[in-house]
Amino acid sequence: MTVKIINKSAHALPHYETIASAGMDLRANISEDITLKPLERTIVKTGLFIELPVGSEAQVRPRSGLAAKYGITVLNAPGTIDADYRGEIGVILVNLSNENFTITNGERVAQLIFAKHEQAQFEEVETLSETDRGEGGFGSTGRK
Repeated sequence: MTVKIINKSAHALPHYETIASAGMDLRANISEDITLKPLERTIVKTGLFIELPVGSEAQVRPRSGLAAKYGITVLNAPGTIDADYRGEIGVILVNLSNENFTITNGERVAQLIFAKHEQAQFEEVETLSETDRGEGGFGSTGRK
């Protein structure tokens, strides 16, 4: 998949860290540090603008290290960037810890993953086919 990109940030383009990486790190492109208090959220700009092929999306996901070590995560994970969006990529971060967390310019704040998708067409019906599971959901298959 080829993705057109404009980089207005002070940082290099996102890239895959290893040959098997699914995502690329997004970096904060900010002129001043942002301190997130516990339970506070903010949009962190990246300075990146993309044009995706129709039938694809970019997903903004949390970085596991920030989540595990500091309680910082992407609030709407995964955030979806549609193929017709042309604005700057922003990351909605939330601090779920009990400590302040400071975001600095260039800090890796999220991952960007690309995926293909289909648009569904609804067909209204009166009944749905039967399955063994039926209407069971929200843990109905057990804990183990």
